[in-house]
Amino acid sequence: MLLALNIQDFVIVDRLRLEFAPGFAVLTGETGAGKSILVDALLLVLGGRADAGVVRAGRERAEVAAEFDLSDLPAVSALLAELDLAGDDGECLLRRVIDAGGRSRAYVNGRPCTATQLREIGERLVDIHGQHEHQSLMRPAEQRALLDGFAGAGALVADVAAAHRRWRTAIDAFDAAQSQSAAMAEERERVEWQVRELVQLGLTVDEWQVLQSDHGRLAHAAALIEGAEASLEALSEGDNACLGIVSATVSRVRQLAQHDPSLGEVLEVLEPAEIQLKETVHALRHYRQRLDLDPARLRQVEARLDAVVTLARKYRVPPEALPERLAEFEGRLAKLEASSDPAALARQVDDALRDFDKIAAVLTRERRRAAQELGEAVTASMQSLAMAGGRFDVVLVPVAEPAAVGREQVEFRMAGHAGGLLAPVSRVASGGELARLSLAIQTVTSRVAPVPTLVFDEVDSGIGGGVAEIVGRMLEALGEGRQTLCITHLPQVAAAADHHWRVAKRVVDGVTLSTVEALAPEARVEEIARMLGGVEITTKTREHAAEMLDSNAKPVGRRGR
Repeated sequence: MLLALNIQDFVIVDRLRLEFAPGFAVLTGETGAGKSILVDALLLVLGGRADAGVVRAGRERAEVAAEFDLSDLPAVSALLAELDLAGDDGECLLRRVIDAGGRSRAYVNGRPCTATQLREIGERLVDIHGQHEHQSLMRPAEQRALLDGFAGAGALVADVAAAHRRWRTAIDAFDAAQSQSAAMAEERERVEWQVRELVQLGLTVDEWQVLQSDHGRLAHAAALIEGAEASLEALSEGDNACLGIVSATVSRVRQLAQHDPSLGEVLEVLEPAEIQLKETVHALRHYRQRLDLDPARLRQVEARLDAVVTLARKYRVPPEALPERLAEFEGRLAKLEASSDPAALARQVDDALRDFDKIAAVLTRERRRAAQELGEAVTASMQSLAMAGGRFDVVLVPVAEPAAVGREQVEFRMAGHAGGLLAPVSRVASGGELARLSLAIQTVTSRVAPVPTLVFDEVDSGIGGGVAEIVGRMLEALGEGRQTLCITHLPQVAAAADHHWRVAKRVVDGVTLSTVEALAPEARVEEIARMLGGVEITTKTREHAAEMLDSNAKPVGRRGR
């Protein structure tokens, strides 16, 4: 749930903080006061497109922050943890900063993030319905997306698209094999020769390091032998070997310590030194015994190194990477061999198509189920929206060729009045009917969406009279289960709200600014009276406004949920 929205230097907003509560809330105000600016700010902080034009004139940057309660949204908390953007338990802070040059920065719980990550999180927190959204009902792609969202078929849609890509890839491979058989045969012959050459070399992953170590030892064997013998001579085998001197010294100090115990400290140093010298002599003797001049082995190692380096230069890789290069050639050869078998490629095309059809059939079943439910629910809503007797239907039109979106197109059809024939929405709906139909669809689909906060930006345009009262009740019903915010110009809608803000403009030092205030009951009467009566508000208008509010009054336990 949205807890608060903080806006600073955004368009004509100086500094503003709005605190939200559960239930149904409205924002009202005169045209141009900046009502939709608040929705634009919310869109921005939820990952929308950034534009330097939103920075208030004369300011360096604009900033928008939104606070959310995630206590009932474990899936969002899990997503934040997965993205390493988690904050305090049950809370989430989204923040967006745009400077005057158009540079945008996004943060989640104080940590920098991408606009894509911000949008991915925002889509799970707020669902915004714009005032011109009814126009999208004319587009087949939007109709299909709306039905799939209502069906909760997002994962299925992605699976169908992936299966379609695999089918197209199989077709492309088959076509390429048919048209490029000669070139592919030539490449296969070349890769086979490369594989044989590297297999014949037989270099293993660890052999290169072993070869370098052996070569260093064999090439310097004489110097190593001479050095080991000289060291042994100095340590233990010469006339003045230091081990003998140290051992004699230890023996003498040990005898003297019998007369003066304080020499024990000297012994504690000398005795370990004697032991370490003896261990060193033992290790050197063992090393010397293993050393031997072996010119034949040296020549063998040098020949092997030369063969490895030659192929490494040929294939332009470090010597130790030759086994990896061989694996690449073997993989490419396997693909070329598979592509040289037209029958196998044809089977792959058939298998991919069967997989696609299997997944697409599941999507079709889900769409049929959802189409019936959506059609019935929207038709029921239409009866209250000045379209009594009207019908709404969602039709699945089969397509001949498999498509990335499935085996059918989705088409919204409607009859605006009793006895009318169902026809595509784009051909029969007037502007007012489209607006009312859009509202009916939005309210129906919003009931099943998992997003906890709904925002409606003047979706009630073109509606008035008794229909406006119905719209208010519909939005109020949504607010029973979800936090619902509506920007409206209809007094009937405003009177149905649990919470009411008024947006106004004021001029400070010659600068126009937008302000928002929460309205107390008396102020609500004035605002609804203004919406009813225009410039001049009479006593009767105020009485009418108060009557509207009284008729929509809720029990104490419900108000301010």
